[in-house]
Amino acid sequence: MTSPAARRGRGVGLRPRLTLVATAVVAVVSALLLWLGWMLVGGVVGAVPALPAGTMVRVGDLLVPAEEVSEAVAAAARRQVLTAGLIAFPLVVAAGGVVSWVLVGRVLGPLHAVTATARRLTVESLDTRTGLRDARGEVAELAAGFDAMLDRLQASFDAQRRFVANASHELRTPLAVLRTEVDVTLSDPGVDEVELRRMAEVVRDATRRADDLIAGLLLLARTEAAELANPEPVDLAEVLVPALAAVRPEADRRGLRIQVHAGPATCVGDAVLLERVAGNLLENAVRHNVSGGWVQVRTGVHEGCAELEVSSSGAVIPGEKVAELFEPFRRGPVARTAAVPGSGLGLSIVRAVAKAHGGVARAEPVEGGGLAVRVHLPAVVARPERAARDEAGGADVRADQLRA
Repeated sequence: MTSPAARRGRGVGLRPRLTLVATAVVAVVSALLLWLGWMLVGGVVGAVPALPAGTMVRVGDLLVPAEEVSEAVAAAARRQVLTAGLIAFPLVVAAGGVVSWVLVGRVLGPLHAVTATARRLTVESLDTRTGLRDARGEVAELAAGFDAMLDRLQASFDAQRRFVANASHELRTPLAVLRTEVDVTLSDPGVDEVELRRMAEVVRDATRRADDLIAGLLLLARTEAAELANPEPVDLAEVLVPALAAVRPEADRRGLRIQVHAGPATCVGDAVLLERVAGNLLENAVRHNVSGGWVQVRTGVHEGCAELEVSSSGAVIPGEKVAELFEPFRRGPVARTAAVPGSGLGLSIVRAVAKAHGGVARAEPVEGGGLAVRVHLPAVVARPERAARDEAGGADVRADQLRA
């Protein structure tokens, strides 16, 4: 039901107003034409050659001077034009109003279709479209733009539904583990200290997983919804240092060879978020690798972009499946992710952070198995002394390569 405020704001519709304007224009033009006809008829009759002055003309049984006859004929012609015009004037105005009403209705018909579609829309019926196939001109552009907006809204709502469903599923798993472990332990009257410790370890791991998932969701939401608060110059080669230190123990344990080629790559952004990008890429490269595999890391500037590239060996990933890895809770093929920790938000956060910095994140499969992820961010030109220091720091990082 339309609210009173909406009815007051809507007022008189566009069709009556356009019809009234068109009818008024027809009335003004008709009145002008009637006045011109009245003037022209009198002038034409007055311009007829007159008889010599003093000539008498017989009209019926009367003799009338020629001058009076000419004036009488002109006045009679004007009266006839005025009489016919006054009869035709309302008919023309009425016909103009009817035609205007019909034509305006046909022109505004597609707009009513768009309005009706908008009123029918709900979250559950975003697949509705205007269906205007015969529209032309600006109306066709309006309908096409409205349908394109609905396509974007539907895609956004579908992505939101999938995200909520996946997040609920991911959160339900550690909670189910917690509940199961507690129920099993409480139902065993002879539980000992060893069993309690085992349960405590399981509960700790499950809570840690839930905490990591919630932290990832909050970071993803904050990155996608807000702009950078305090951007500052950040060298991607520098944010690699703590990220490499964090994955070094696991890389050594699995016998991975990590090669680092760190060149100066300065951009403007949030150092914490960019460090999270480097950390996520390296964690994915190490966790989803094969034993004895390799990881290559590179930073530098190319075509005005600061680049961070992390490539690694691993399971074979079909090219058409690579784009899906940037969606939340997508972990790639089973062979790559079996028994691997993580929430499946790593690449989603990478893409969101890159977008917040005005850049992009792309990935492509590696021949023989594995994945290469490249982050491109707008680069800034460093001062000469800063560039020299960055080059020296990059050399130090390159010398600190991890080898199995």
